[in-house]
Amino acid sequence: MTGFTNLPADLPVPEDDGAAAHLPGARVPPLELRATDGETVRLDALAGRTVVYAYPLTGRPGTDLPEGWDAIPGARGCTPEACAFRDHHEDLLAAGAAGVFGLSSQDSDYQREAVERLHLPFRLLADPALSLARALGLPTFETAGLTLYKRLTLIVRDGVVEHVFYPVFPPDEHAGQVLAWLRAHPG
Repeated sequence: MTGFTNLPADLPVPEDDGAAAHLPGARVPPLELRATDGETVRLDALAGRTVVYAYPLTGRPGTDLPEGWDAIPGARGCTPEACAFRDHHEDLLAAGAAGVFGLSSQDSDYQREAVERLHLPFRLLADPALSLARALGLPTFETAGLTLYKRLTLIVRDGVVEHVFYPVFPPDEHAGQVLAWLRAHPG
């Protein structure tokens, strides 16, 4: 597991390509996404502020990452990011988040393993069809025959995107960045 929790020092930094500039103020569509607890979640129906961090894919011990993964700006770091959101979870809630969700194109069974292995106190949402990406115009990238979410975080308030973090770097420090933003922008 240490291979997934540590980040190489020479990771390429993702650049802001403007692919998320249109998101603040956007209404979240009424899509149902399957969560790792077997329930479905509609982000547009959640009350208050919700943190939704989208990530490409979580590595799994014994399973190789796509070839060249570390060279793709913003790809590496999903496990350290999830662990940081885990470690800051209570602080995020205390700072005004009604909930925290991770989101990827991986299926719920794959994600469930990550929730259990990493002891995540929040649910991961599966979007293998990239429905939310298509509906909101969220940025994606392709590698090894897969279309994956680019790493970004949405702060959704009562069904509307209030704030976007994009690009996200470094991923292991991002939960702290979200926490600082929530504290600076109360209720």
